Amino acid sequence: MKNILKKILNNKKTKKVIKKKTKAVKKVIKPKKISKVKKVIKDTKKKDKIKAEVKTDPLRIPKSNEQKPEIKKVKKQETEKRLFKVKDYVVYPKHGVGQITETKKINIGGIDVETYVLKFEKDKANGMVPVNKQSHLRPLATINQINKCVSILKSKPKIKRSMWSRRAQEYEAKISSGKIYDLAEVVRDLNKGDDIMVDQSYSERQLFEKAYERLLSEFQIVMGSSLEDAQKKLDKALKRNLEKQALKVEEKPVAEEPTNQQTAE
Repeated sequence: MKNILKKILNNKKTKKVIKKKTKAVKKVIKPKKISKVKKVIKDTKKKDKIKAEVKTDPLRIPKSNEQKPEIKKVKKQETEKRLFKVKDYVVYPKHGVGQITETKKINIGGIDVETYVLKFEKDKANGMVPVNKQSHLRPLATINQINKCVSILKSKPKIKRSMWSRRAQEYEAKISSGKIYDLAEVVRDLNKGDDIMVDQSYSERQLFEKAYERLLSEFQIVMGSSLEDAQKKLDKALKRNLEKQALKVEEKPVAEEPTNQQTAE
């Protein structure tokens, strides 16, 4: 019995010693560094939240530590020398002959653009062409080019045997090109002269008048003459309205020759 009691007592003592040891071990396992690590983790989480808020909230005012947004400067048009001056006559392919009235700066999509302001007297309209697109404009033709146009108008027309729809597209492309020789070719090919028997469709007549008027306005400015004189030169080359011109000459009063009686007196 004594031996049994001793064993029981010894077991109780060992249990107490084990409990004391486990408590000591727990104290050793919980160092002060763990609390520091937790604080670091919390700080990083807060920073992540702040970054997320900055991304999601564009209206939020950023702090000095955060990245500042880039300031975009107002873009300007690429600098280019002006080829034309104010009061110069130029040819704009889509509208014909126009005069530059002024140069103006306009803001288009946040970009400052310098433009030519064109006035088209015939259409009674104004237009604007950027200076960096001035290659689309061309100066007026010279006297030599006008003379060459007259020789083109006097030559035989070159009409293709293709469908009218295809030829109409080609004529329209020549007119919109703004080239004076192409305009002369369109006028020559679509000209019917004084031949009343020849049928001419509405679209054909429209293209002819469009090309004829543009060519006429350029002839008038380059020659420095009146509209009637420029029209006479064109019609003479095309052999148009010859009867009307002859009638006008006949209608002009001829100076009367002095009679014999008047001379005797």
